[in-house]
Amino acid sequence: MSDKQHTDNNPTVRVEVVANRSVQEDFFERLDRRGVGAHYTLFPEVQGAGVAGPRRGDHIWPEENFVYVTYVDVEEARAIKDEVEELKRFFENEGIRFFAVQGLTL
Repeated sequence: MSDKQHTDNNPTVRVEVVANRSVQEDFFERLDRRGVGAHYTLFPEVQGAGVAGPRRGDHIWPEENFVYVTYVDVEEARAIKDEVEELKRFFENEGIRFFAVQGLTL
């Protein structure tokens, strides 16, 4: 949404991607190539447990996730989702999740 204004016809969407850190570089390369998601917040080392299993960054569960958060319009959110879906097809055994919620006009 870098240069776009929020309107009722162009709502803001909060996009979150939670994924294994092993795919982080590929994720950002895909977004860069597509020209989407350039303004974001990154939580580079996140621990938790999801469908793909625990990620605790310790000797028993050594892997960790990252969380990417951005606020974009619907079109850009769909483009990010497309890239996440392609990434999931390429890395079938890694935990990669896409979440999106529409923002409220206050």
